[in-house]
Amino acid sequence: MTAALTAPATPPAARTAGAPRQWRWLVRLHRPALIGGGALVLLTAAALVWLGGPLTDASAAAWKAYNACGFTPRCSYDQESILLYKNVYNWTTIAVLTVPFLVAAWAGGALVGRETESGTARLAWTQGVSPARWLASRLVAPAVLTVAATGLLAALHHWAWAAGRDRIDTATSWHDMDTFHANGTIPMGLALAGLAAGALAGLLLRRAMAALAAAAATVGVLWAAVHTAVPYLWPSVTRVSGLAEGPLGRGLLVSEGVLTPGGRAEAPCVSSSMHSCRDTLADMGATAFYRDAHPASHYWPLQLVATGILLAVAGLLTYAAFRVLRRTTGTARG
Repeated sequence: MTAALTAPATPPAARTAGAPRQWRWLVRLHRPALIGGGALVLLTAAALVWLGGPLTDASAAAWKAYNACGFTPRCSYDQESILLYKNVYNWTTIAVLTVPFLVAAWAGGALVGRETESGTARLAWTQGVSPARWLASRLVAPAVLTVAATGLLAALHHWAWAAGRDRIDTATSWHDMDTFHANGTIPMGLALAGLAAGALAGLLLRRAMAALAAAAATVGVLWAAVHTAVPYLWPSVTRVSGLAEGPLGRGLLVSEGVLTPGGRAEAPCVSSSMHSCRDTLADMGATAFYRDAHPASHYWPLQLVATGILLAVAGLLTYAAFRVLRRTTGTARG
């Protein structure tokens, strides 16, 4: 198998002459995917502009009319606008969060996997392009497009969400996990990690469908890991409250419970106004409730730390891809 991927020796002059053609070749070879991806980004961007503009205004007006009704038996308000806003918000959020999976699937299934499976990669190497330069072209240009596309969608999503904040009663909070991820830089980090994972999977598996599945699964694992780790990536703020008050403090919850003479303990209940709860807390020797949470000011620190970790993972996967390419082709450098 190694012999099948051995890169042919080409003179330096030929490599230099073939390098400029590599970008045009890349565009022609993957034109359908680029057109389809561009259309998806534009449609999602248009939906987000619609969401943050007319839909937000209509839904806010409907909620204002509804709140003005009070306890009036008959109330006239535009319920359809409220439901439409909610549906479009949910679907556009899903679209933003899906981008990293699509990037990974494309990178594994077509960008690298299909080219190694069909022999297109070896053909490129015979046209004066070294294996390292071939792989670099499959990573650099797509990485730029990936950052631009995911950055645009995340920025528009944040803008659309902010437009409805404090105006729409059912608007999600900043620490709702889907909103938290879609509003910031995490999708860019995930997408770049997915791109690198797809390239590595394509080089290792050399089968388009297998590489596609492996790359998408890698993004899923990374997303789950980030989702789990985010609350612990930055020091949280602890708020202590009396038993009569219950746990206090809003934001991204890390943990909560009760303080006892022996230290922290899990709270069996949080409403000491109920006799059963009050008796249970007394038996535990509970003196107060505590809640560890992240306020809104921690949003960007959490986002940037998580994105930095994802970029480090992307860098490691990229390095591994070049190492695999070097080993299988027997080339030391481009």
